[in-house]
Amino acid sequence: MNKAELIAKIADDAGITKTQANDTLDSFVEAVTKTLKGGGKVTLVGFGTFSVSKRAARNGRNPQTGAVIKIKAKKVAKFKAGKELSAKL
Repeated sequence: MNKAELIAKIADDAGITKTQANDTLDSFVEAVTKTLKGGGKVTLVGFGTFSVSKRAARNGRNPQTGAVIKIKAKKVAKFKAGKELSAKL
């Protein structure tokens, strides 16, 4: 499912226009992004938790040349499915 299909589904289920559903989805994504940027986490009971995880710096290899390259440390977004979502899968 892509964003357009998700917006259509939300609009149909909620009985709102696609524009309103798009604004709602954009607002949700923006709120989650701001919270994660601030170092927090977002928990939706029954669905899951969005959080930030740190990846340590490490050495990698260039697949074309085989040369060792350094990969910088960075923060990545992480999602852990909740108990109810996991049970439904």
